[in-house]
Order: sequence, then structure tokens, then C-alpha cells
Amino acid sequence: MRTITLVTQKGGAGKTTLATSLAIAAQQAGETVAAFDLDPQGSLVEWGRMRRKAEPSAVPQPHLPVVERFPPDRVGQMRKMLDSVAGKGVTLAILDTAGADNPTTRAAMDASTYCLVPIRPTRLDLLAVRATVQAIMHSGKPFAFVLNQCSTIPRNSRANDTATGLASIGFMAEPLILLRNDYQDAFAAGQGVTEYAPDGKAAEEVRQLWKWVSTQSETKV
Repeated sequence: MRTITLVTQKGGAGKTTLATSLAIAAQQAGETVAAFDLDPQGSLVEWGRMRRKAEPSAVPQPHLPVVERFPPDRVGQMRKMLDSVAGKGVTLAILDTAGADNPTTRAAMDASTYCLVPIRPTRLDLLAVRATVQAIMHSGKPFAFVLNQCSTIPRNSRANDTATGLASIGFMAEPLILLRNDYQDAFAAGQGVTEYAPDGKAAEEVRQLWKWVSTQSETKV
């Protein structure tokens, strides 16, 4: 089983929204997915609740992927619990962490196959990401940046300039994820963006991102 951890020590980077849409894209690609919420805010668990309440016509499999809060008192047994999940047939675990440096986040990095670091193309995010990168490097886990919430304005150079700077310290996931309403609307509906607007540009971005992540993480297993 592969374990993908979304981590960045800053709130607002879009970890949970990406986690939900990646979980659905991976499921549609044939993975058996379990998503675990390690953030006290519980946004991923709330998405799972909305998904279970959605109309069957809107969400074909409201009980999938499995979405659960990771028990705070079992952080020290994270590897053991993930092994147990794998034994039940899960092929992909997605861990959504808090925007903070804490023992739970570090345990999630240590247990991961691959780490994804969502980051917006802003100076503030660039300054904040250094601590995250240092923590991942200390764990020895492979990682990549996901440049998220990029401007849709043509010829806007901010995202490309940020990508160039990030590429000097780590891999850049492909493609860039643009700031599109479909992501937030899908989340509010308890869906992934590839369910909510399967023919939209956001859905194509997420499918490409999952394909990239899948290929990269397979080489690390």
C-alpha cells in the first residue's frame, strides 16, 4: 500500500481540497482508497459526512473512499494501523495533516511513501514552506511541491517564477493547479472535482496530477 501525505506548515494552502479530489481521482483510476484526517479542524471528515448525505445520483459511491479521523491517541502506532488498513485491501492511504509542526504531522511524514507540499504562489507561502521542507528532508522521505491556486490570468508570471524557485530545492508536481471555482464547489457537494465537473479543466488538472503522483510514488515503493 502506498501512503501519500499532504503536508505544509501553513494553513490555507489547499491541502484538504486537493486530498479529496486526489482521493476520488485515484479511486476512479482503480485504487482502493482510505483518507485519514489528522487535522483537529476536521475538514476532511466533514467532507466525508457531506458525501454520505449526498443524493445517490450525485455521488455514485457515497461510502467510498473510506474517510476517517485518525485517532490522536494512536499516533505512535501509525505504521501499525496503516499496515492493518493495507491488510483489508486498501491500496492507497491519503493523510491530510494540520498546517502546523507537531508530533502527528511528523509521524505522518515518517509513515508516508511520498509527501506532497501544496503551496500558493505568494511570497508569504514561500517563506513559510522552508520549515516544512526541512522537516521532510529530516525524515528522509521523497516529496514534491504542488503549486496550487495559481492565477488563471494569461501571461501571469507569478506561478512560473515561483515554480522556478521551488525547483531549485525539490521536485515540482505536474501540472500547476489553477484557482477554479469547481474545486470549492465540489468540496461543498461532498465530491471530488472529477465527479462534480468531469469534463472541466479542473478535473483534467487533477487527473494529470494523480497520474504524476502515482508514477512518482510507485518508484519509491
